Amino acid sequence: MPIDKLIYLGNRIRAARKDCNLTQQELADQCGLAVKTIQDIEKGRKNATYETLASLIERLGIPANTLFQPKTSLDNEELQKFWGKFQSCSPHNQKILLNTLDFLAEQLLNSQPNSKNLE
Repeated sequence: MPIDKLIYLGNRIRAARKDCNLTQQELADQCGLAVKTIQDIEKGRKNATYETLASLIERLGIPANTLFQPKTSLDNEELQKFWGKFQSCSPHNQKILLNTLDFLAEQLLNSQPNSKNLE
């Protein structure tokens, strides 16, 4: 994994740990890890295993997708606002919203000029 991604991951883990008011030692103890492992992950020196990430995610109560750099050109703050609204909807309304967004995306994709239409 590229170093910038490891640093991003480490910064996200550190922020979540601090939000939980935990020391590195406390987090390590509660996850059954060595404190050195937590230190190395937070500093971007170590690529965490799946098991380690799963344990950290569960203990810190964070969504897994927040640990990885998004590959989007949209501002992350805009996506977070939308995601918060989405999560506040009932499951039924979430389904309606997803179907609506899917339909809208298809319409927008179909209306874009492509190389076949330009010839």
